Amino acid sequence: MSTTKVPPTAFEPEFVQLLTQLFEHKIVFNSVIGLKVTAITPERVSGRIEMRHELIGSYTHNRIHGGVISASLDAMGGLAAMAAIGARHMDEVPEQRLHRFIKLGTIDLRIDYLRPGIGTHFDLSAEVLRLGSRVASTRMEFRGPDGKLLSTGAGAYIVS
Repeated sequence: MSTTKVPPTAFEPEFVQLLTQLFEHKIVFNSVIGLKVTAITPERVSGRIEMRHELIGSYTHNRIHGGVISASLDAMGGLAAMAAIGARHMDEVPEQRLHRFIKLGTIDLRIDYLRPGIGTHFDLSAEVLRLGSRVASTRMEFRGPDGKLLSTGAGAYIVS
């Protein structure tokens, strides 16, 4: 008889709502750059940034600032780690799972800028490659409105 725990395919709506509020409002910098959550599942998270004047890094080309790309990919990697931790502890109530994120922090981040960030909006996604007892390793993507990959990221997050 196997004791392997099968991860859930979906979170309860209350957990998604609480995690979205935490991510979009309590982490104030995410609000500053306009990062919005579009989906949270145990396997993958996604978000979107609408381009606005305050995010321009190159005014001659109307490109998004590289720091916005880096910060948003870092945030999405952290959100993916939160979702993976939440999935690992589905036996707890949603509010109890949120307290597990208190110690979460970035310990390593790599961003590759592949193409200029030009567009009306940008779609982001992230997934956890490995969730250990102390560190989560993630992979992130930053795409333009046409779906073209503009930047990628890899991050490591302390989770305990």
